[in-house]
Amino acid sequence: MKLYIKYMVSLRCKLVVKEELKRLGLHEVAVDLGVVEISEDITDQQRLELRERLLKTGLELLDDTKTLLIERIKNVIIELIHYSDGQLTVNNYPEYLGEKLQCDYTYLSTIFSEIKGITIQQFVILHKIERVKELLLYDKLNLTEISYRLNYSSVAHLSNQFKSVTGLTPSYFKKMEKARSSNLEKANLYPARPEKKQK
Repeated sequence: MKLYIKYMVSLRCKLVVKEELKRLGLHEVAVDLGVVEISEDITDQQRLELRERLLKTGLELLDDTKTLLIERIKNVIIELIHYSDGQLTVNNYPEYLGEKLQCDYTYLSTIFSEIKGITIQQFVILHKIERVKELLLYDKLNLTEISYRLNYSSVAHLSNQFKSVTGLTPSYFKKMEKARSSNLEKANLYPARPEKKQK
């Protein structure tokens, strides 16, 4: 049986879910981002307890089919963009999502826009830009390498998209973040001296 969980986007979330399943005597077959497969059927009481326990940790057990579908779309995109090793090779997101979710893309797109208020393509762009930010701050790849890794047609395309989303050029963003980090480090290295008491 599959369970769908909202906000489950990290390794820590997976560990929390595994622990909660164990407490309820449920056995996981697989735990992926946003989806858990268990070996048995879940009772109404177990579902209620799991929902309450997960809410305390910031996670949410989903039931509504449209909401479930939205979470599945988001998880597929997030996993593809943020967690895949090497170059991003997907060119055709509609086809990729349709195959991955075994569902007509037009239907997926309509439901997503209706509930999220943005298109799937806009969601993909936002996450690609977040990934560009991460890679810029790691300082291991230059803009050309990042552009290649995230499957942009050119550095100019990446830069234009970055600026339209953030209002900044990639180089200016990197410069600002480095300055901010440097200021934070300086602030932590040299804490303010306690004031001397007046006699």
